[in-house]
Amino acid sequence: MEKVKSVDSLFKPFTLGKLKLANRIVMAPMTRSFSPGGVPGPDVAAYYKRRAENGVGLIVTEGTLINHPAATEDPNVPNFHGDKALQGWTQVVKAVHEAGGRIVPQLWHVGMTRRNGSLPHPEAPSIGPSGINPKGEQVNEPMTKEEIDYVVQAFAQAAADAKRIGFDGIELHGAHGYLIDQFLWEVTNKRTDEYGGSLVARTRFAEEIVKACRAAVGPDFPIILRISQWKSFHYDAKLAETPELLAQLLAPLVEAGVDIFHCSTRRFWEPEFEGSSLNFAGWVKKLTGKPTITVGSVGLDEEFLGAFRGMSAGLADIDELLTRLDNDEFDLVAVGRALLVDPAWAAKVRDGRFDQLVPYNGEALKTLH
Repeated sequence: MEKVKSVDSLFKPFTLGKLKLANRIVMAPMTRSFSPGGVPGPDVAAYYKRRAENGVGLIVTEGTLINHPAATEDPNVPNFHGDKALQGWTQVVKAVHEAGGRIVPQLWHVGMTRRNGSLPHPEAPSIGPSGINPKGEQVNEPMTKEEIDYVVQAFAQAAADAKRIGFDGIELHGAHGYLIDQFLWEVTNKRTDEYGGSLVARTRFAEEIVKACRAAVGPDFPIILRISQWKSFHYDAKLAETPELLAQLLAPLVEAGVDIFHCSTRRFWEPEFEGSSLNFAGWVKKLTGKPTITVGSVGLDEEFLGAFRGMSAGLADIDELLTRLDNDEFDLVAVGRALLVDPAWAAKVRDGRFDQLVPYNGEALKTLH
């Protein structure tokens, strides 16, 4: 049997300023909807603590909602505003830190993916740069400048609260077709003012959010920005068709204060542009010089698990991940559903207990395991 490469590269420490991680494994943000009334309870704290106890270097929470009435259409997604919700998050931070982990909240607004009339605030119209929903339909008016300013400040307030209650940084959800990404994407952004009309202009909303968050937290508090080409309703979408265009999109965001880019792809091994084997995270790191997180089906399928267990099927995938990490193509590796189903995934990989890895099963979504 072929033997999988050493996993040592996954377990090297990572330091960025005051952020010190024990290893390169990141828990990817995954919406769980187990916070009734938007308030995370002791079960949420225990859920994240289990991952920290089992060696995850950095936890990125599920998407948490900024203080805007149309931020979600799910009343069980946790808020990141209001005394009760922030008290709940304070307990989450405490639990993770007691287990030796590091944790950042993902700050989120879903924009026009929300349908008008949705709970918990059915009276609030959904908002987006041009009022266009994921199907390309004009259903609401474009956001006004006053609405844009309000949302920017809501993100900044959430960032300030995250620092105040002890988080180790923040992640801004700028991917997958949600509000920030709706400004970045020409299909949902038809504006002709300073927030649209060109690729650089479409970055302005994200740039203002990053700047406002940076002003709210100071120079030493890490800001991660999650970005993607694909959308949850359009897997083939592209913000930038070439490296040159991607560089134009990224430059204002770096200038605004992003420390780490979380580069979401559906499959980490796929090259982003023709003529290069670099994946999305690899290109973003090359173009910005900033650390990047790769993500996309890491440790997910039976072939991947088979590779860990010494079987030949899928060996190339895990070997490729480790080789790319060894080559500094990216800095950190986010693991999603594999960590959702198996809280001890990182510890098992670290200790060579590959025969104990649990394959992903959709049943895991039904509980906070």
